[in-house]
Amino acid sequence: MNASTKNLIPVVQLTANEEQVKQALQICNACRYCETFCAVFPAMTKRLEFNQADIHYMANLCHNCGACLHACQYAPPHEFGVNIPQAMAQVRLETYQKFAVPESFGKLYQKAGITLVSALVITFIFFMLAGTIIQGNDLFGLYEGNFYAIFPHNFLALLFGSVFGIAFILLGLGIRKFWNQTSEVVLGGVEQPDILQAAKNVLTLKYLDGGHGKGCNEEDDRYTLIRRRFHHFTMYGFLLCFLATIVATGYHYFLNLHAPYPIFSLPVILGTLGGIGLVIGPVGLLYLNIKRDPQHGDAKQKPMDRGFIFLLLLISITGLALLAFRDSTLMALLLIAHLATVMTFFLTIPFGKFAHGFYRSAALLKFAVEERRSKKAK
Repeated sequence: MNASTKNLIPVVQLTANEEQVKQALQICNACRYCETFCAVFPAMTKRLEFNQADIHYMANLCHNCGACLHACQYAPPHEFGVNIPQAMAQVRLETYQKFAVPESFGKLYQKAGITLVSALVITFIFFMLAGTIIQGNDLFGLYEGNFYAIFPHNFLALLFGSVFGIAFILLGLGIRKFWNQTSEVVLGGVEQPDILQAAKNVLTLKYLDGGHGKGCNEEDDRYTLIRRRFHHFTMYGFLLCFLATIVATGYHYFLNLHAPYPIFSLPVILGTLGGIGLVIGPVGLLYLNIKRDPQHGDAKQKPMDRGFIFLLLLISITGLALLAFRDSTLMALLLIAHLATVMTFFLTIPFGKFAHGFYRSAALLKFAVEERRSKKAK
């Protein structure tokens, strides 16, 4: 390769969906009516051209609130047909598939629906039932809430810990690929204020307020914060359940306190509150998913969205039922059902809807860097 060849800038062929986003952003950049809306538009106004990395970045920066669609004078049925939420959603799916590790597994994003989730759960239930019977355990015995009388603690810790760890490594590698592509122009690196600002935006779900504080559009032009609220229930419900697991792990290994824990112990309280959040949030999000204006998203992603919501509901309902009936003859069956849903969740972490939060967080981090540098340049 000679010197002149090295200096050539590679031309990346955009997909049809990426081309659609590029054209829409060029129209939006000329109009700028939505300039004060969500993070997408401030990021857009910093650019005159949009390459593939920019498109991937802004697609994941979009929170699909729908506000820009309802404010747009060029939205369908206008001949320009500008539909930012739908176009961004279509590209987001492509980024999940492109950056999946291994990339060949990216197609699972389109298949991680209720049918696949149900099939995986049923499969794991079958194997766990078989294992329990082979071990000679009574499926309807009284175990006084002691899960480890059915499945040994070390076995569960090794199996579920390994799958969880591998899943997050694969997801992390995908996020790294996304960051390397979309953030190669982040000069000077990431600083602490950027991390704090991005974390604040993630934890408050800032841009699910439509950028104006009134909320998202669902079925019509009315604004509502209900999507943000249900996301809060879901996100913090999950985090509380995760925290309950961490606390229980600390109890087991560092305090030599072993399950089952009392109802008013910290792990049980955290897990119960988290489980309730993971019922309220997903039920609300499923309702909104069914009722929402179809122009707001990509119809191809409905199975993935609903499969993820359905799985979260299964995890929370079986978990709460297990707590309620842990001293009954139903405990073994409920434990098997709950473990099957959790294992299904772990396996789908890198290739399902769960990943969207991490891609969006990475995009918000880049946005925080851009905003800081933009203010410093003024």
